[in-house]
Amino acid sequence: MVNTARMTLLVLYSERMEECRAFYTRLGLAFDREQHGKGAEHYAAALPDGMVIELYPGSPERRTGAARLGFSVDGATLDPPLEPGRHLLADPDGRKVELHA
Repeated sequence: MVNTARMTLLVLYSERMEECRAFYTRLGLAFDREQHGKGAEHYAAALPDGMVIELYPGSPERRTGAARLGFSVDGATLDPPLEPGRHLLADPDGRKVELHA
């Protein structure tokens, strides 16, 4: 079977929006603050392939959930730098974040 789907959007809900924004910014994501109409203020980062990652505030209806994310990063550009290889981190909400530097 040939895969024809491509992920274009990932929304993460967080009760620690600023901490998550800072965490993912350190991984190389550049977030802009957005608000669509009367919707919630949130952050959005567009990746080079067009995929968008958004951080929205958590609420009782939109709870922070478990997830595992993976990113390929240039470890030398991070602060602090990462040695080449696989690194497993956790974001401020406890989601596992696997980095390939």
